[in-house]
Amino acid sequence: MKAALFRLLASGALAAGIGLFAGSSAHAASGYTQTKYPIVLAHGLLGFKNLLGVVDYFFDIESGLESGGARVFVTQVTAVDGSEARGEQLLAQVQQILAVTGAKKVNLIGHSQGAQDTRYVAGVRPDLVASVSTVGGVNKGATLADVLQQANSPILTQLVNAIGSLIDILSGRPSLQDAQAAVASLSTAGSAAFNAKFPAGVPTTACGNGAATANGVAFYSWSGTAQLTNALDISDPILALTSTVYTEANDGLVGRCSSHLGTVIKDDYFYNHLDEVNQAFGLVSPFEANPVTVFRTHANRLKNAGF
Repeated sequence: MKAALFRLLASGALAAGIGLFAGSSAHAASGYTQTKYPIVLAHGLLGFKNLLGVVDYFFDIESGLESGGARVFVTQVTAVDGSEARGEQLLAQVQQILAVTGAKKVNLIGHSQGAQDTRYVAGVRPDLVASVSTVGGVNKGATLADVLQQANSPILTQLVNAIGSLIDILSGRPSLQDAQAAVASLSTAGSAAFNAKFPAGVPTTACGNGAATANGVAFYSWSGTAQLTNALDISDPILALTSTVYTEANDGLVGRCSSHLGTVIKDDYFYNHLDEVNQAFGLVSPFEANPVTVFRTHANRLKNAGF
């Protein structure tokens, strides 16, 4: 009964979880980011579209893309769950976006676990996807997930599920959470199993580029390798702490080589894991390219490629 109620509430909130394009013609005049197909942004673990209609996950990125003419949709899946389950939710939203816009395909951009979610959609329905771009994507697993899986702490599992439930409630899409499934998906072993099912774009070498295209879908990736980037950002020390479990350069949660997929645009931005989506509230390094600019440049890259 409880599970059915959650599913009913979640399905009723699906449309509210998708942000429809509503940019002004004046802002779209330049056409710099005006891709052929809509851009769909997919969040990571413990992510959301926005909280209480105020705090955006992709901070200023949606409007930054729209200002150059892009049609942008921000999706929302269960905050804490396995990647294939989240991927099915994302697929349903992609199909709704295509129905609303009349477009034939979408350009998927996934951050963190959103990388696996977007790759799942491209794996099961490549006909609906023009490109997949992953940002700080967990494409070959996260060492922190391995540590958490080995710890197998019931208390920590309950805590993560509770945080996920709160996030989903505050973002208007209550869902059942599954921390164990999420950690399994993001672990090295879980990612390897996922890659065996959905190998498109995954490098065959330890730290190389993957295939630029597969099954008619183009693949791209970028990421950062910093942790402490802005003294005013209270999340930086947390990412500095989590980075200590890694032996390779990382953004606090994902290793540099693990983030590689398809054409690697850049894997060493002076960003931590949250900076990659312009969080928290745009408190990123003033000495690195602004994340909004990086997203806009990539949209122009997709436009020039015919996507």
